[in-house]
Amino acid sequence: MCICVNCYYVDDCTTYHAVEIQHQERHLTENPSFEPTEPTINVNIRTPNQQDIEIEWDVVGCLSFTAENGKWAKLRPGELIPT
Repeated sequence: MCICVNCYYVDDCTTYHAVEIQHQERHLTENPSFEPTEPTINVNIRTPNQQDIEIEWDVVGCLSFTAENGKWAKLRPGELIPT
């Protein structure tokens, strides 16, 4: 799971914005301005069958990470938290 869902900066982060693009999800903000320090992204590629390829991007580390548990959920109440 992406650590961003529990980060204070999730709604203004350029890295999370890029992850949203890769997942084809709507943005928390259209014009993020926060540039995180040294984010680390894992890209997982799965082939559930011979015709499909699934790609998942997860931020797994970031020197700018500042914990705010449930931040993403507060911004999108009632929606499923991205996994």
